[in-house]
Amino acid sequence: MKATDILIEEHQLIEHVLSALEKATGRLNRGEEVYLRFFIGVTVFTKGFTDGCHHNKEEGLLFPALVENGLSKESGPVAMMLAEHAQARQLTQMLREMTERLQSGDERARDKVIQSAMGYVRLLRQHIYKEDHILFPMADKVIPLDQQQQLYEAFRQSDCDEMGEDLSEKYHALAQRLVDESIR
Repeated sequence: MKATDILIEEHQLIEHVLSALEKATGRLNRGEEVYLRFFIGVTVFTKGFTDGCHHNKEEGLLFPALVENGLSKESGPVAMMLAEHAQARQLTQMLREMTERLQSGDERARDKVIQSAMGYVRLLRQHIYKEDHILFPMADKVIPLDQQQQLYEAFRQSDCDEMGEDLSEKYHALAQRLVDESIR
């Protein structure tokens, strides 16, 4: 198994949450009753898993390895991925803030919840496609095998928190809860 295979597996989990977010947002857009805590849960998943675990592996380990092996950090694929990570963080923050406003009775925030949620879904789906089909195959070619093995081990180690708890189980359970809540 390659280091990039771990990232691709994580993309699959993120895709499940994106589908749930799309479903719940569609219901909200149609004026149906939606469990608003769901959107807060998505931001918890996004901040903890997508950004905290997944993007940390990319930004802290994979991207530096790509730069070390000839790619530019200032332009090209690595720069684009970093910019999209920053954009995803902004959309996540807006989703959380607008959801909290909607929860406290500000109906004007509904459209902003929908806008930020769907913007996040579109951005992440395009981002995941680019990584899976362009960046990761590129990484598999330019990063030497011994360095890929080191990345793989570092990725596996980063799946545990300070106390050694397996974070993947925690976030898989949260993702499943979000999928279930998207239809409530």
